[in-house]
Amino acid sequence: MKKAMLGITILLLSLLSFPVFSQNDPEPEALGLPGDNLNLYAVLDVFQKSKTLEDFERAINDKTNTINNLDLNNDRNIDYIKVISQKNGDSHFIILQVPINEKENQDVAVIEVGKDQSGAMAVQIIGDEDLYGKNYIVEPSYESAGGTPNPGYTGDKTVIVNNTTNNYNNGGYDSVGSWPVVIYLFSPVYYVYQSPFYWGYYPSYWHPWAPVYYYDYWGYHHHYYTNRYYHRTGIVRNPTYYYNYADRRTRSTVVVTNRRAGTYKATYNGRTFKKPAEITRAVSPTRVATPNTRKVTPTRNPSSPATPRTSPGTPRTPNPSAPRATTSPAAPRATMPPRAANPRRPASQNAPGGRR
Repeated sequence: MKKAMLGITILLLSLLSFPVFSQNDPEPEALGLPGDNLNLYAVLDVFQKSKTLEDFERAINDKTNTINNLDLNNDRNIDYIKVISQKNGDSHFIILQVPINEKENQDVAVIEVGKDQSGAMAVQIIGDEDLYGKNYIVEPSYESAGGTPNPGYTGDKTVIVNNTTNNYNNGGYDSVGSWPVVIYLFSPVYYVYQSPFYWGYYPSYWHPWAPVYYYDYWGYHHHYYTNRYYHRTGIVRNPTYYYNYADRRTRSTVVVTNRRAGTYKATYNGRTFKKPAEITRAVSPTRVATPNTRKVTPTRNPSSPATPRTSPGTPRTPNPSAPRATTSPAAPRATMPPRAANPRRPASQNAPGGRR
């Protein structure tokens, strides 16, 4: 009898440990891509609550926050996400990157923090195309009434992530320029942060753990998809994104191979989920398409997929002082001298239109 009661108790405790959805909760959705296991809404929320980039890196890798559920190299352990910052004038790019192995890294997402000429701030997080597909962009709802996410946070305490409900305070509108981490990025004491960690070398406080199935992961984060403080968009607000980051993103062949092989589908445990609604495709405000009239000869078999570029180290930082290559002006075409008259012919025949 005691054994039966003990078994029932263990069963009840195990059931309580699973996320519970009410009838008012949204139906689980999934992109069907590796990025399903890193909720960018939650990442941006943690960024808003962080005081420094070091705090931010630690918070997204904290097991108790249940934010990171990525296993890109498929070793049955959660991957460590390191933070790399780049700065170009009033634009900051906060790159989230995972060491895949000793030689390869994979960008996961990039947070853009920019200031325009009027001093207005904008913050967006853009998921990497290999993990989230094209144009997966999350940003604060700048026009939402009743305040911003956690407006009462002043940056004087440890980052605490709430994974059960949204405890947002109502109040006056508070722009992203007042976020503690944004203030830090534009302060005189800020320095470009490059995470010191890499494959095989991690902080002493971090130990990997086994990932959970996506349905369980959704249970920790479903409340983010119903709040009005963050939303998806199809517009990249910072035009420098395209030439400062997009063309330099770091990719891993391991991730591409696993994705094509369907390795990441195991996280769904045989379940099927509806996909989120599509967002209007983003358009670069700086790139203007021009017709190409020059005939191009293909250099490889069109059916052969291109191998993505990998970068074993830190992404290159663009050097704004480096001169751009210019095309040398074309040399003038040589012209032939006029043909001399034939002395053996009469002058009338040497003249233009004369008889030949």
